[in-house]
Amino acid sequence: MGRRRATELYRAPFPLYALQVDPSAGLLIAAGGGGAAKTGIKNGVHFLQLERIDGRLSASLLHSHDTETRATMNLALAGDILAAGQDARCQLLRFRAHQQKGNNKAEKAGSKEQGPRQRKGTAPAEKKSRAETQSEGVELKVENLQAAQTDFSPDPLQKVVCFSRDNTLLTTGGTDGYVRVWKVPSLEKVLEFKAHEGEIEDLALGPDGKLVTVGWDFKASVWQKDQLVTQLHWQENGPTFPDTPYRYQACSESGTFLGLGTVTGSVAIYIAFSLQGVFLCGCCSFCVFGLLL
Repeated sequence: MGRRRATELYRAPFPLYALQVDPSAGLLIAAGGGGAAKTGIKNGVHFLQLERIDGRLSASLLHSHDTETRATMNLALAGDILAAGQDARCQLLRFRAHQQKGNNKAEKAGSKEQGPRQRKGTAPAEKKSRAETQSEGVELKVENLQAAQTDFSPDPLQKVVCFSRDNTLLTTGGTDGYVRVWKVPSLEKVLEFKAHEGEIEDLALGPDGKLVTVGWDFKASVWQKDQLVTQLHWQENGPTFPDTPYRYQACSESGTFLGLGTVTGSVAIYIAFSLQGVFLCGCCSFCVFGLLL
């Protein structure tokens, strides 16, 4: 008997690089694109309404936000503000939803954004570029806020972004190995320090304000602001994976545990404050692309 295929919820018209879910609003936010290359693949951030219809999950495209020549590679969500990593910069977006009455065209000729669309059932999102506001439907508007360059390497790229627990600060990391902390929503830089030799692959903020970073220099580090608290160098005191960098990491909600995934498909779990190993498993046959503790 073959493996059961999951129901297709949504098919984006571009390569998908980042997803966020807003449980309070029932929104799925999907982002990606083809970048600046003139391939005909658009760049955008799509906002989808999640709901159950006859017991089955459905996704309706509410809004398509055009990001012009920049593909969004990473996302973080804080209330109604999105932080989108686009090339070497971070772009803040604010989105607002409200009820819309009457039937009218939601997109004019030449407009770069699409309005809400409502569908029935669980069919994939339609490929049409135009949309209509339905009676008593939800209209979602998106505005660009501040933007700032967050990476300054010769081939600059922001690779990861996250908000602080109180949503007042934003932390970014990229190919130049620097951690930068910014005020929200002004994007005024308040802290900058060199965390890794080479790219920062991922970072996470714990509930006590400590920051955990992993990089392509085979190190995982715990920071209190710009002061190094403890560090794991897995070629020396980590699992025996020579020349195997960790690709993704996640910090548990309590801040007690840190999970690390490798490019060869293994997952290791450590106590966050001491980086003492408690679990190691070769669970995947390919690169680990994400972790959730």
